[in-house]
Amino acid sequence: MENKKTRSTEDVLKILCDSVNKVLSMATQTTITYSPMVQKVSKTCLKPDIGCFVLFDGGFSGLVVMNFSKEAAMEIYRGYMISMGMPEEELANLYTSDEVGNTLGELMNQIIGNFQVEVKKEFQCSVSQNQPKMIVLNKELMVMINAPIQNPQCRKVSFETANHRPFYLEISVENFEFIELYPFEKPQAFDADTLIAETKGKC
Repeated sequence: MENKKTRSTEDVLKILCDSVNKVLSMATQTTITYSPMVQKVSKTCLKPDIGCFVLFDGGFSGLVVMNFSKEAAMEIYRGYMISMGMPEEELANLYTSDEVGNTLGELMNQIIGNFQVEVKKEFQCSVSQNQPKMIVLNKELMVMINAPIQNPQCRKVSFETANHRPFYLEISVENFEFIELYPFEKPQAFDADTLIAETKGKC
């Protein structure tokens, strides 16, 4: 019998990592990188200095968390706003400012939008999301999210900004396996440039 192609947790994670890399690199006009190694973790948490999370459901269910150091958050925020033509003197100076959290939330929304398109292309199924939520955390605080995910598989990947400031992507997704029943042609690749240009045009 012909071996069928399968897709599982790491395939979803790779799509998500590529979406983070593509959207943030385009938004900040800098080079965002991520580790080729993935960690298996027992739980997914919001951690200092800024945590952002979004739930998705549909073809499969999951939770995406991004945890930023304050330095990484400010570098991404400033890079994005400057690339949009905002004068430096008008930018927020504190990572606790609403502007910083709102910007990271908007970028995460773009990331999940990219992810949805790529999942549709690769898995021929759809996922929907809720609105990303941001929270500023102090060093003593971690927040667990009680997401309704059956048999969750949790993974963590390390990212760096162009100035080597760390941030982290965590995902908790239900245990699943997609098996290709027959070959199919994938739709045209998603263009992140178009997404960024459309977003800038609305500002």
